[in-house]
Amino acid sequence: MVDLESEVPPLPPRYRFRDLLLGDQGWQNDDRVQVEFYMNENTFKERLKLFFIKNQRSSLRIRLFNFSLKLLSCLLYIIRVLLENPSQGNEWSHIFWVNRSLPLWALQVSVALISLFETILLGYLSYKGNIWEQILRIPFILEIINAVPFIISIFWPSLRNLFVPVFLNCWLAKHALENMINDLHRAIQRTQSAMFNQVLILISTLLCLIFTCICGIQHLERIGKKLNLFDSLYFCIVTFSTVGFGDVTPETWSSKLFVVAMICVALVVLPIQFEQLAYLWMERQKSGGNYSRHRAQTEKHVVLCVSSLKIDLLMDFLNEFYAHPRLQDYYVVILCPTEMDVQVRRVLQIPMWSQRVIYLQGSALKDQDLLRAKMDDAEACFILSSRCEVDRTSSDHQTILRAWAVKDFAPNCPLYVQILKPENKFHIKFADHVVCEEEFKYAMLALNCICPATSTLITLLVHTSRGQCVCLCCREGQQSPEQWQKMYGRCSGNEVYHIVLEESTFFAEYEGKSFTYASFHAHKKFGVCLIGVRREDNKNILLNPGPRYIMNSTDICFYINITKEENSAFKNQDQQRKSNVSRSFYHGPSRLPVHSIIASMGTVAIDLQDTSCRSASGPTLSLPTEGSKEIRRPSIAPVLEVADISSIQTCDLLSDQSEDETTPDEEISSNLEYAKGYPPYSPYIGSSPTFCHLLHEKVPFCCLRLDKSCQHNYYEDAKAYGFKNKLIIVAAETAGNGLYNFIVPLRAYYRPKKELNPIVLLLDNPPDMHFLDAICWFPMVYYMVGSIDNLDDLLRCGVTFAANMVVVDKESTMSAEEDYMADAKTIVNVQTLFRLFSSLSIITELTHPANMRFMQFRAKDCYSLALSKLEKKERERGSNLAFMFRLPFAAGRVFSISMLDTLLYQSFVKDYMISITRLLLGLDTTPGSGFLCSMKITEDDLWIRTYARLYQKLCSSTGDVPIGIYRTESQKLTTSESQISISVEEWEDTKDSREQGHHRGNHRNSTSSDQSDHPLLRRKSMQWARRLSRKGPKHSDEMNDHQSTLSYILINPSPDTRIELNDVVYLIRPDPLAYLPNSDPSRRNSICNVTGQDAREETQL
Repeated sequence: MVDLESEVPPLPPRYRFRDLLLGDQGWQNDDRVQVEFYMNENTFKERLKLFFIKNQRSSLRIRLFNFSLKLLSCLLYIIRVLLENPSQGNEWSHIFWVNRSLPLWALQVSVALISLFETILLGYLSYKGNIWEQILRIPFILEIINAVPFIISIFWPSLRNLFVPVFLNCWLAKHALENMINDLHRAIQRTQSAMFNQVLILISTLLCLIFTCICGIQHLERIGKKLNLFDSLYFCIVTFSTVGFGDVTPETWSSKLFVVAMICVALVVLPIQFEQLAYLWMERQKSGGNYSRHRAQTEKHVVLCVSSLKIDLLMDFLNEFYAHPRLQDYYVVILCPTEMDVQVRRVLQIPMWSQRVIYLQGSALKDQDLLRAKMDDAEACFILSSRCEVDRTSSDHQTILRAWAVKDFAPNCPLYVQILKPENKFHIKFADHVVCEEEFKYAMLALNCICPATSTLITLLVHTSRGQCVCLCCREGQQSPEQWQKMYGRCSGNEVYHIVLEESTFFAEYEGKSFTYASFHAHKKFGVCLIGVRREDNKNILLNPGPRYIMNSTDICFYINITKEENSAFKNQDQQRKSNVSRSFYHGPSRLPVHSIIASMGTVAIDLQDTSCRSASGPTLSLPTEGSKEIRRPSIAPVLEVADISSIQTCDLLSDQSEDETTPDEEISSNLEYAKGYPPYSPYIGSSPTFCHLLHEKVPFCCLRLDKSCQHNYYEDAKAYGFKNKLIIVAAETAGNGLYNFIVPLRAYYRPKKELNPIVLLLDNPPDMHFLDAICWFPMVYYMVGSIDNLDDLLRCGVTFAANMVVVDKESTMSAEEDYMADAKTIVNVQTLFRLFSSLSIITELTHPANMRFMQFRAKDCYSLALSKLEKKERERGSNLAFMFRLPFAAGRVFSISMLDTLLYQSFVKDYMISITRLLLGLDTTPGSGFLCSMKITEDDLWIRTYARLYQKLCSSTGDVPIGIYRTESQKLTTSESQISISVEEWEDTKDSREQGHHRGNHRNSTSSDQSDHPLLRRKSMQWARRLSRKGPKHSDEMNDHQSTLSYILINPSPDTRIELNDVVYLIRPDPLAYLPNSDPSRRNSICNVTGQDAREETQL
């Protein structure tokens, strides 16, 4: 029984249970029979059919053998003609009888027997009930004509020299070749292009026509000129090429008739073949053909998958992708389901792109198209969503399916995916890099309300501009006469780079020292701004981990600089003095930089500053005299290698944001009202938890409605609430889940309670309950249903009490018949707000960046016209940020989410850029990582004087790391309807005096003069400003008159850059929770002299 069980496989459970009940008698009486199942009939005919027809590999071998037989028969015919002696005479018997040797006859008979047997066998196997269909087939008729006479000659020897048109086997060879190619594609599971098949058929047809004509004319001229094969070939080529020299012509009527017949056949067959070839060529031009396997294995390429390709998207991708030197040898394969439009086709015909960009029309959901793009060999795949779709959720669904299809086809291909809605992000969590548009957009717009021009700062950091070029004349704005444009354009070239500390010249000497010490001294010595680090064994990036963090040799350092360290050459100051490099370009109060950037053999030469410590008796900082008075510059504590944590302040340094200044009663009431914690509800899956200011109890939904009273309060507008802080109004079409990311940064735990601004959501459509359930835990968040088109709605939501108004692009207007008209309604509405509320800071989102030139449009503003010309020049010079000098963009008042497309493209080279951007925007929070904030320079802070001293003050007192300056300057009045114009002659008279005066980088206009030189103009402008100020609320602490000011950003300015009044400094502040045990809540934050550390020796910068 044991042997039986070992031989028989185990039974199903029901049989084993039955055997358990009945014992072993079931095994003894087992009468089961093994049955074999066949997919086909197990007959001799079916087995033959399986071998000769159905099986792909055996069928391919049979057809290859048949093709070889036909070629052999044609070769035997040529041998017979060459061996035959030309007969004398012109009898017709020479046409029907030939001289054939016995061995040659035997070979031809053998070939004929095999061919006829194979033909009959295949006809029998493919017989389907109609015998005439098999007999009347042209291949079968040709086979009978060429094989039967040889078989008959076996039994009738006198017919061995009978002429048989064996050369007609070339057509059978052509037929076998077509079938063989089809079987080859089936056998290797590959689909060759139809273009290749059609070209092969055309060539084979042409060769068969020529070979048939050659052999036919040669044979028929046996009774005429007795042409050989070469003469017949010459005649056929001359005739088919329509040249017709006439030196070789047929003589007999039979050969002439044959030539006429062949020409007629050629006139019918060849045009059909050419027509099919031309059609396939046109279709291939539309679909883009294939990217060959050989090229994919020998070259590097990336695939760009889009649902529709617009010229702006294409140029943004190509300019950003090929801006990196190491990507110059890469190819870009575009996979798009739509046909290439005219503009894209015109661009791709430019030699610069035609050699590197390949357009394939196809779908990412088809494995055949992914195979054409060689997705499995690609270095990366970029999948972009169509943001111009009316239904953005549907666009996300298409993107998700594309990502799934690519991941299924090529699991090892890195995926870079752009998604629109945050609730769809978790479907593509497997992707290597994901950029969610609405997440970044709303977080950036929220930070714009706290840190002005954050959108411009992030856009400049993630773009590859010509500012990194070593040649000064090649950078943006360097050809402009405006000083602010030169500084702004030069600083725009700063980007984020990374390097391992032990391999770095910038940071290697700071191993074992604190992060704050390394950041300050690296900026002081090299002009680079160290903003973050990452441990070798940790994936999390820490932005400004603070003075507690000690640098290790294996740390990866992230820094902001004009170029990466690998492209820099270092030159000491004593060597520079010997080189006599002219520095006249940097002379002036705002010269930048003090460490000269010198073009040297494709690298950037940076001068090393002397950072050796000086004794207390050495040179000290002295305040420059103003008039006859001498004021001693206050001291700044040095940045310690290992900082004393007890002396580090965790509050803001320059602005009074401490919560201890409130009275005890206010502090108790505020502590009872707000709490710090994680939001209990999130509107979508995948949102990062952020520590925020929350209410102890959620607000009833009825109380969230600003414009309607309820049983809990009777307020019906913003004025009735009596808010202490200014409002932030968000005008959006719907309350999407992305709007949640606008609220979170404004309610983050590191924002002081006293400075929390009320948030009013002005929505076109009522929000759903899930969204209200998520926001009801945040303090001072309200909504109302209305539109910015309605003045009553604007007044009711408190536009006159607002500090900022954010106008979000509406999804329903993103698509238009004319692409660039999608922003028309938004631009006109914002222009109306700009006219009605000139003191209101309006932040606008546009669909197309090119439309930002219409923001705050003034038709007769000569300065705007000059900026338009500058933008055109920068675009002609190849700038990727030609619009950067537009005043609304430079000031951070306009933003387009398409500017952040480059963030996804740049992550191919810098895989850390998305993580750093999310940390800066507050979308992700990592324990120990800092956050982005800002502070404003007041008159009490001007003793700092330079950016380097400000850097030292921040690092030594609070551990903050500054990364840039937002500067606002008085704009000279331009010629417009409401302003006073002066003549060109008056401007020329005052030109020399202005050039000799002391300037602080204020911008100049070619048609307006300095206010200080024209008292009348200054007096009139002040009257004009007063009239405007009467129309809105007066804010003495802000420069709200946007028409008379210009603002711009200086990213990582040089150490000797002068700080000016009203400058806003961007800071990366350490995580306050890291110092919570050692923090003193009663410590005041001020830029005045700090006792203790400030009393030490002074350091000269």
